[in-house]
Amino acid sequence: MAAARLWRLRGAVTGRCAAACGSVAAGAGRPPAAEKLTARRQADGVRDIVLNNPKKRNALSLSMLQALREDLLHDSKSKELRVIIISAEGPVFCSGHDLRELSCEEDVKHHSKVFELCAEVMTLIQKLPVPVIAKVNGLATAAGCQLVASCDIAVASEKSQFATPGVNIGLFCSTPGVALGRSLPRKVALEMLFTGEPLSAQEALMHGLVSKVVPEDKLEEETMKISHKICKSSKSVLALGKATFYRQMTQDLDTAYKMTAQVMVDNLTLRDGQEDGEIEAKRVLLKASQ
Repeated sequence: MAAARLWRLRGAVTGRCAAACGSVAAGAGRPPAAEKLTARRQADGVRDIVLNNPKKRNALSLSMLQALREDLLHDSKSKELRVIIISAEGPVFCSGHDLRELSCEEDVKHHSKVFELCAEVMTLIQKLPVPVIAKVNGLATAAGCQLVASCDIAVASEKSQFATPGVNIGLFCSTPGVALGRSLPRKVALEMLFTGEPLSAQEALMHGLVSKVVPEDKLEEETMKISHKICKSSKSVLALGKATFYRQMTQDLDTAYKMTAQVMVDNLTLRDGQEDGEIEAKRVLLKASQ
């Protein structure tokens, strides 16, 4: 009964949840292959990646995920790249998955491909050697909220909101829950997941989903202020620090202290400014883990 109900919901989902787990705006569906769903530009060490499909609420369709992955990976080991900012055009930062791609019109193989690529992109953000900042100016729901939670830093405007409303259409936001559960206190994350109710920007700040909340007209200034501060630091040291931080988060307390102590000892010998700084950072981290 439950499975049949969920299947019917998937088939009818395009008429029920424009602001839930994905985008179903008028004309939704797969964009033409030639359509550019993201915009990428880079200057002074800062790469801006802009989700650029506001008519479809910047939904994380398979094509959008592929474009985002390409923009994240592009020349990511370059000495010139120091920080990445992910932002969006339009009033919705990201509405999550494109629900047409999760309907009965597509088969299970396609559904799996969407979720697998989404997971790859989310984990890629934390594996990159440079900090990734979410610049949020609007609504972030479901996988869009997951994207914010997966970034290293998140700066939001006062009007921004965050939600995981999949439960309201019978499709629980299980994959967004992975990132939320690692960014928010358990009870806060579960309330979001169980009720679908949104967090305001200030609530998101209070619970740790975002780093800072600023007036909309200060969002660009504050995000660039953080970015330029990051650019002044050693890329190899930041790469080492980021990788170390995420690794120790999965370890017990004693193991984490042992590993990070060794990293700090080896960090003292790190040759800053060398072309293979990222390789050197990985060598230090690997040694500390042995």
